Amino acid sequence: MDSIKQERKLLRYTYLLCIVLFLNMYLIGKNEFDKNALIMGGIICFVFAASHFVIRRFFPDGDKYILLFSNVLAVIGIGMLYRLDSPVAIKQLIFYAVGIAIFILVVVLFPSLSKFGKYKYAYMICTLILMSLGSIMGAKTYGAKNWVKIAGFTFQPTEFGKLSLVAYLASSLQYYGIKTDGNSEISKFKALIEPGIVVMISLGLMVVQKDLGSALLFFAISITMLYIATSNFKYILICLVLFMIGGFISYKMFGHVRLRVMIWGNPWKYATDQGLQIVQSLISIASGGLFGTGLGLGHPGMVPVVTTDFIFAAICEEMGVVTGFAIIILYFLLFYRCMRVPIYSKDNFTRLLAVGYSTMLAAQVLVIVGGVVGAIPLTGITLPLVSAGGSSMLITFFSLGILQKISEDGQSYE
Repeated sequence: MDSIKQERKLLRYTYLLCIVLFLNMYLIGKNEFDKNALIMGGIICFVFAASHFVIRRFFPDGDKYILLFSNVLAVIGIGMLYRLDSPVAIKQLIFYAVGIAIFILVVVLFPSLSKFGKYKYAYMICTLILMSLGSIMGAKTYGAKNWVKIAGFTFQPTEFGKLSLVAYLASSLQYYGIKTDGNSEISKFKALIEPGIVVMISLGLMVVQKDLGSALLFFAISITMLYIATSNFKYILICLVLFMIGGFISYKMFGHVRLRVMIWGNPWKYATDQGLQIVQSLISIASGGLFGTGLGLGHPGMVPVVTTDFIFAAICEEMGVVTGFAIIILYFLLFYRCMRVPIYSKDNFTRLLAVGYSTMLAAQVLVIVGGVVGAIPLTGITLPLVSAGGSSMLITFFSLGILQKISEDGQSYE
């Protein structure tokens, strides 16, 4: 009963946040009141209210905070996008509604996910195809060759490759130490050779495509799942050494990598050309201060690609660093709820699947926020649920739907 009360309280706060955001947009219209802002806010409130009703009413056993926290983040993202570029926000709203539908359909239609652990080679083939599409058909964007256009639709194959890679690793590692000789280190190591090769090929393709963000993300997912499956820190150290060697080789081979590292080391030296993005991002965050300039009163348009890679900087400028910290806390809470799911999983496949998708979300947030504030070299990936990006929105809600389904199967939530 207390849990239901807390959910309803958070739901009311989400309504309030949505109303305040879009009422603000309505009032700050350039020439007159913006009625479309109120319509957008109403649609968003309806979508997350309906989604919460369906999940709570018909699937009461799982973790409801996964959907609630993801809705809060999506509301903030669409609100800020409407402030920056209303046509982009409308597209994002469509993807948000489709993503919510996918989330619900995964929970409603999928059978027990334990049955999907036997399709290891199907996941492997999908992973290798998706990872290689950028090299074969990709168009270069901001130095990386990772966007593909098919039948008029433009998307990043690596976004979908994340899903299949996690599924493959979960399927491949689920029997580690069980179907092998438990006392034989050699047999255990042999069981890791095939997934290790698949991961190295995937990382190699990302390096060739100069998609540094995806490479870092895939590596984080892989070593986390490896450690959960094996509980052997020695393997993690070996992977870290190999990754550093690969990073050094990439630094020597590709000028794009060297440029990113040099900009990270001293962005102000390149402030008028290659380092313009990160410098404008830092200026934007600093100018917002603790509580921000206020919606519509900042100049986030001066930051390049502000609707995707640098939306966090725009939020900090107009809503303040306090809001930036609040968003990071929301991600932490979402990650915490996601990482509770494996505890109640009934088998190793779903446990590893849940760990992989939870890590995917957390690593993506750390990589992009770290890049925007200059803590690590800029990698150019989206902030999940907040940045503009249809592929990212759909993939994130699909993975959250999988986590929700696993939590429903566990049937042990308070």
